Amino acid sequence: MAALGFFRRFSLALMAICIWPAHAFAAGSRTPCTEDAMIVFDASGSMAGSLAEGIGAKIRRIDEVRKALGQALPRVTHFRKIGLITYGPGPYQQCNVNLDLRPTTDAAEPIMQAVGGLNPAGKTPLTQAVEQAAEVLDYKAKPGIVVVLNDGEETCDGAPCDLGEKLNTQGARLTVHVIGFRMTSFWTGAQSALDVQCLAKETGGLYIATESREELVRAFEKTLGCPMMSAWDPRGAQ
Repeated sequence: MAALGFFRRFSLALMAICIWPAHAFAAGSRTPCTEDAMIVFDASGSMAGSLAEGIGAKIRRIDEVRKALGQALPRVTHFRKIGLITYGPGPYQQCNVNLDLRPTTDAAEPIMQAVGGLNPAGKTPLTQAVEQAAEVLDYKAKPGIVVVLNDGEETCDGAPCDLGEKLNTQGARLTVHVIGFRMTSFWTGAQSALDVQCLAKETGGLYIATESREELVRAFEKTLGCPMMSAWDPRGAQ
């Protein structure tokens, strides 16, 4: 009888473990991985600079970011639709913004194809690019995620912090995450980081400062990945 009682208690405990996660997610206010996302990718002239020196050096910033994005995208594009806007490519010293891809399933290949052909040369219309991404996501009608990759300051008269406030007050829960890559370089001032930090904060997003390819990969996975997958660390399960 004692053995029967033990197995009965064990079975009930096992059932509770199996049922609890589904109940917990159903009770939550946010369903993971249902929001579409837009990557807003910096291809301005500063991205032609190297990891250690100025513009024109051998190992360019944009090449390091491409490699990181190429590592991260296959791990996240299975879980949500993702699109791409690039800002800064094309003619020198112009405020160029391009919609390269609307949110689509399994978007790793078309995104990398577009990013691979970029020529970083223009200014940094960051605010305009983020606003266009918000419009693509229909931010006033439904939730969405914008992930901004940026390495410098807004240079096309935009106001990132003001835009963040607008998206917060007018949107249906649009979250803007900002990944800053080597924002402490000689061509950016302290205000540059503060502006994009404010953009993220106003929309409930993250600002993640990165200095290496490994940090970029983790930042892309954290901001674009599924919350359920991100919460599970396979290293801790070994």
